[in-house]
Amino acid sequence: MRTVKEVSKLTGVSVRALHHYDKIGLLVPAHTTEAGYRLYDEKSLERLQMILLFKELKFPLKEIKEILENPSFDRRKALDDQIQLLLLQKEHIENLIDLAKGIQMIGVKKLLDFEAFDTRKIDEYAKEAKARWGKTEAYREFEEKAKYRTPQEEQMISEDLMEIFREFGVMRGRQPEEEMVQAQVQKLKDFITKNFYQCTVEILIYLGGMYAGGGSMTDNIDRESGAGTGEFVEQAILVYAKNLNFPQ
Repeated sequence: MRTVKEVSKLTGVSVRALHHYDKIGLLVPAHTTEAGYRLYDEKSLERLQMILLFKELKFPLKEIKEILENPSFDRRKALDDQIQLLLLQKEHIENLIDLAKGIQMIGVKKLLDFEAFDTRKIDEYAKEAKARWGKTEAYREFEEKAKYRTPQEEQMISEDLMEIFREFGVMRGRQPEEEMVQAQVQKLKDFITKNFYQCTVEILIYLGGMYAGGGSMTDNIDRESGAGTGEFVEQAILVYAKNLNFPQ
Protein backbone atom coordinates (compact mmCIF):
# COMPACT_ATOMS: atom_id res chain seq x y z
CA MET A 1 0.00 0.00 0.00
CA ARG A 2 1.15 3.53 -0.79
CA THR A 3 0.03 6.81 0.73
CA VAL A 4 -1.33 9.63 -1.41
CA LYS A 5 1.98 11.50 -1.10
CA GLU A 6 3.92 8.43 -2.21
CA VAL A 7 1.64 7.95 -5.21
CA SER A 8 2.02 11.63 -6.07
CA LYS A 9 5.81 11.38 -5.93
CA LEU A 10 5.83 8.17 -7.98
CA THR A 11 3.46 9.35 -10.73
CA GLY A 12 3.84 13.13 -10.83
CA VAL A 13 0.10 13.55 -10.21
CA SER A 14 -0.49 16.20 -7.56
CA VAL A 15 -1.98 15.30 -4.20
CA ARG A 16 -4.77 17.77 -4.93
CA ALA A 17 -5.59 15.96 -8.20
CA LEU A 18 -5.63 12.57 -6.45
CA HIS A 19 -8.02 13.94 -3.84
CA HIS A 20 -10.24 15.22 -6.67
CA TYR A 21 -10.15 11.84 -8.45
CA ASP A 22 -11.32 10.23 -5.20
CA LYS A 23 -14.08 12.80 -4.72
CA ILE A 24 -15.61 12.17 -8.19
CA GLY A 25 -15.18 8.39 -7.97
CA LEU A 26 -12.57 8.19 -10.72
CA LEU A 27 -9.79 6.74 -8.54
CA VAL A 28 -10.99 5.62 -5.14
CA PRO A 29 -8.23 4.49 -2.71
CA ALA A 30 -8.07 0.79 -1.93
CA HIS A 31 -8.30 1.61 1.75
CA THR A 32 -8.80 4.62 4.01
CA THR A 33 -7.44 4.47 7.55
CA GLU A 34 -9.37 5.53 10.64
CA ALA A 35 -7.27 8.70 10.62
CA GLY A 36 -8.48 9.46 7.09
CA TYR A 37 -5.28 8.59 5.20
CA ARG A 38 -5.82 7.30 1.67
CA LEU A 39 -3.92 4.13 0.72
CA TYR A 40 -3.44 2.81 -2.83
CA ASP A 41 -2.58 -0.73 -3.95
CA GLU A 42 -1.17 -2.04 -7.26
CA LYS A 43 -4.63 -2.25 -8.78
CA SER A 44 -5.15 1.43 -7.98
CA LEU A 45 -1.89 2.32 -9.73
CA GLU A 46 -2.90 0.31 -12.80
CA ARG A 47 -6.16 2.27 -12.98
CA LEU A 48 -4.22 5.52 -12.57
CA GLN A 49 -2.08 4.55 -15.57
CA MET A 50 -5.23 4.20 -17.67
CA ILE A 51 -6.53 7.55 -16.40
CA LEU A 52 -3.30 9.27 -17.44
CA LEU A 53 -3.44 7.60 -20.87
CA PHE A 54 -6.91 8.92 -21.60
CA LYS A 55 -5.98 12.35 -20.23
CA GLU A 56 -3.16 12.33 -22.80
CA LEU A 57 -5.82 11.66 -25.44
CA LYS A 58 -7.67 14.78 -24.21
CA PHE A 59 -10.67 13.02 -22.67
CA PRO A 60 -12.54 14.86 -19.90
CA LEU A 61 -12.49 13.11 -16.52
CA LYS A 62 -16.20 12.26 -16.68
CA GLU A 63 -15.74 10.35 -19.95
CA ILE A 64 -12.63 8.59 -18.63
CA LYS A 65 -14.68 7.28 -15.71
CA GLU A 66 -17.38 6.00 -18.09
CA ILE A 67 -14.79 4.27 -20.30
CA LEU A 68 -12.98 2.53 -17.42
CA GLU A 69 -16.27 1.31 -15.94
CA ASN A 70 -17.54 0.00 -19.26
CA PRO A 71 -17.62 -3.85 -19.17
CA SER A 72 -16.07 -3.98 -22.66
CA PHE A 73 -12.99 -1.95 -21.65
CA ASP A 74 -9.82 -3.69 -22.89
CA ARG A 75 -6.71 -2.65 -20.95
CA ARG A 76 -4.35 -4.33 -23.44
CA LYS A 77 -5.71 -2.31 -26.36
CA ALA A 78 -5.53 0.86 -24.31
CA LEU A 79 -1.84 0.15 -23.64
CA ASP A 80 -1.28 -0.45 -27.37
CA ASP A 81 -2.68 3.05 -27.98
CA GLN A 82 -0.42 4.50 -25.31
CA ILE A 83 2.68 2.88 -26.78
CA GLN A 84 1.90 4.10 -30.30
CA LEU A 85 1.21 7.63 -29.10
CA LEU A 86 4.46 7.72 -27.13
CA LEU A 87 6.41 6.47 -30.15
CA LEU A 88 4.95 9.27 -32.28
CA GLN A 89 5.80 11.82 -29.59
CA LYS A 90 9.33 10.40 -29.39
CA GLU A 91 9.73 10.76 -33.18
CA HIS A 92 8.45 14.34 -32.98
CA ILE A 93 10.91 15.27 -30.22
CA GLU A 94 13.81 13.66 -32.08
CA ASN A 95 12.93 15.69 -35.20
CA LEU A 96 12.92 18.89 -33.13
CA ILE A 97 16.29 18.01 -31.63
CA ASP A 98 17.77 17.39 -35.09
CA LEU A 99 16.35 20.70 -36.31
CA ALA A 100 17.75 22.60 -33.32
CA LYS A 101 21.18 21.06 -33.89
CA GLY A 102 21.01 22.02 -37.57
CA ILE A 103 20.13 25.63 -36.71
CA GLN A 104 22.95 25.70 -34.18
CA MET A 105 25.42 24.58 -36.84
CA ILE A 106 24.38 26.58 -39.92
CA GLY A 107 21.90 29.19 -38.70
CA VAL A 108 18.14 29.63 -38.96
CA LYS A 109 18.19 31.62 -42.22
CA LYS A 110 19.85 28.74 -44.05
CA LEU A 111 17.61 26.08 -42.52
CA LEU A 112 14.05 27.26 -43.02
CA ASP A 113 12.56 23.85 -42.30
CA PHE A 114 9.24 23.78 -40.45
CA GLU A 115 8.42 20.09 -40.96
CA ALA A 116 9.78 19.20 -37.51
CA PHE A 117 7.06 21.34 -35.93
CA ASP A 118 4.30 19.40 -37.70
CA THR A 119 2.28 17.46 -35.12
CA ARG A 120 -0.37 16.17 -37.54
CA LYS A 121 0.68 12.54 -37.12
CA ILE A 122 0.35 12.78 -33.36
CA ASP A 123 -2.92 14.69 -33.57
CA GLU A 124 -4.33 12.23 -36.10
CA TYR A 125 -3.44 9.19 -34.01
CA ALA A 126 -4.88 10.78 -30.87
CA LYS A 127 -8.04 11.58 -32.83
CA GLU A 128 -8.33 8.02 -34.11
CA ALA A 129 -7.70 6.57 -30.65
CA LYS A 130 -10.26 8.89 -29.13
CA ALA A 131 -12.77 7.78 -31.75
CA ARG A 132 -12.17 4.16 -30.76
CA TRP A 133 -12.80 4.78 -27.09
CA GLY A 134 -15.23 7.68 -27.30
CA LYS A 135 -17.60 6.09 -29.82
CA THR A 136 -17.89 2.98 -27.66
CA GLU A 137 -21.13 1.66 -29.15
CA ALA A 138 -19.85 1.93 -32.73
CA TYR A 139 -16.48 0.47 -31.77
CA ARG A 140 -18.10 -2.51 -30.06
CA GLU A 141 -20.19 -3.12 -33.17
CA PHE A 142 -17.05 -2.92 -35.32
CA GLU A 143 -15.22 -5.44 -33.13
CA GLU A 144 -18.21 -7.79 -33.11
CA LYS A 145 -18.28 -7.86 -36.92
CA ALA A 146 -14.51 -8.02 -37.34
CA LYS A 147 -13.88 -10.97 -35.01
CA TYR A 148 -15.67 -13.41 -37.32
CA ARG A 149 -13.77 -12.37 -40.46
CA THR A 150 -10.70 -14.04 -41.89
CA PRO A 151 -7.61 -12.00 -42.89
CA GLN A 152 -8.58 -12.61 -46.52
CA GLU A 153 -12.06 -11.20 -45.92
CA GLU A 154 -10.57 -8.18 -44.16
CA GLN A 155 -8.31 -7.61 -47.17
CA MET A 156 -11.27 -7.83 -49.57
CA ILE A 157 -13.25 -5.30 -47.52
CA SER A 158 -10.28 -2.91 -47.51
CA GLU A 159 -9.97 -3.28 -51.28
CA ASP A 160 -13.69 -2.69 -51.78
CA LEU A 161 -13.53 0.44 -49.61
CA MET A 162 -10.57 1.76 -51.57
CA GLU A 163 -12.45 1.09 -54.80
CA ILE A 164 -15.20 3.41 -53.54
CA PHE A 165 -12.57 6.11 -53.07
CA ARG A 166 -11.19 5.44 -56.56
CA GLU A 167 -14.69 6.03 -57.91
CA PHE A 168 -14.77 9.31 -56.00
CA GLY A 169 -11.41 10.12 -57.60
CA VAL A 170 -12.90 9.75 -61.08
CA MET A 171 -15.62 12.24 -60.09
CA ARG A 172 -13.27 14.96 -58.84
CA GLY A 173 -14.02 17.19 -61.83
CA ARG A 174 -17.70 17.29 -60.88
CA GLN A 175 -19.46 19.39 -58.27
CA PRO A 176 -20.08 17.76 -54.86
CA GLU A 177 -23.78 18.66 -55.19
CA GLU A 178 -24.27 16.54 -58.32
CA GLU A 179 -26.57 13.55 -58.05
CA MET A 180 -23.88 11.10 -59.09
CA VAL A 181 -21.52 12.31 -56.37
CA GLN A 182 -24.22 12.27 -53.71
CA ALA A 183 -25.15 8.72 -54.71
CA GLN A 184 -21.51 7.80 -54.13
CA VAL A 185 -21.66 9.29 -50.63
CA GLN A 186 -24.70 7.12 -49.93
CA LYS A 187 -22.78 4.12 -51.25
CA LEU A 188 -19.90 4.89 -48.88
CA LYS A 189 -22.26 5.31 -45.92
CA ASP A 190 -24.05 2.02 -46.68
CA PHE A 191 -20.71 0.20 -47.06
CA ILE A 192 -19.48 1.41 -43.68
CA THR A 193 -22.76 0.38 -42.02
CA LYS A 194 -22.65 -3.07 -43.59
CA ASN A 195 -19.01 -3.86 -42.85
CA PHE A 196 -18.01 -1.83 -39.79
CA TYR A 197 -20.69 -0.09 -37.70
CA GLN A 198 -23.91 1.91 -38.01
CA CYS A 199 -22.73 4.94 -39.94
CA THR A 200 -24.81 7.86 -38.71
CA VAL A 201 -24.56 11.24 -40.44
CA GLU A 202 -22.58 12.50 -37.44
CA ILE A 203 -20.04 9.70 -37.81
CA LEU A 204 -19.93 10.20 -41.58
CA ILE A 205 -19.03 13.89 -41.10
CA TYR A 206 -16.35 12.88 -38.60
CA LEU A 207 -14.89 10.39 -41.09
CA GLY A 208 -14.94 13.03 -43.82
CA GLY A 209 -12.76 15.20 -41.61
CA MET A 210 -10.28 12.35 -41.30
CA TYR A 211 -10.30 11.68 -45.06
CA ALA A 212 -9.28 15.30 -45.68
CA GLY A 213 -7.25 15.84 -42.50
CA GLY A 214 -3.83 15.69 -44.13
CA GLY A 215 -2.51 12.62 -42.28
CA SER A 216 -1.78 9.05 -43.36
CA MET A 217 -5.42 8.35 -44.21
CA THR A 218 -5.50 11.31 -46.61
CA ASP A 219 -2.18 10.23 -48.11
CA ASN A 220 -3.45 6.68 -48.73
CA ILE A 221 -6.68 7.87 -50.34
CA ASP A 222 -4.95 10.45 -52.54
CA ARG A 223 -2.22 8.03 -53.56
CA GLU A 224 -4.73 5.43 -54.72
CA SER A 225 -7.40 7.77 -56.08
CA GLY A 226 -5.64 10.95 -57.11
CA ALA A 227 -4.51 14.09 -55.31
CA GLY A 228 -7.37 15.94 -53.64
CA THR A 229 -9.74 12.98 -53.45
CA GLY A 230 -9.87 12.96 -49.66
CA GLU A 231 -10.83 16.63 -49.61
CA PHE A 232 -13.40 16.08 -52.36
CA VAL A 233 -15.02 13.25 -50.38
CA GLU A 234 -15.31 15.50 -47.32
CA GLN A 235 -16.94 18.25 -49.39
CA ALA A 236 -19.44 15.75 -50.81
CA ILE A 237 -20.22 14.44 -47.32
CA LEU A 238 -20.88 17.96 -46.03
CA VAL A 239 -23.31 18.55 -48.91
CA TYR A 240 -24.99 15.22 -48.11
CA ALA A 241 -25.44 16.26 -44.47
CA LYS A 242 -26.70 19.72 -45.48
CA ASN A 243 -29.31 18.14 -47.75
CA LEU A 244 -30.57 16.22 -44.71
CA ASN A 245 -30.64 19.46 -42.66
CA PHE A 246 -28.05 17.97 -40.33
CA PRO A 247 -26.42 20.69 -38.11
CA GLN A 248 -22.71 21.23 -38.87
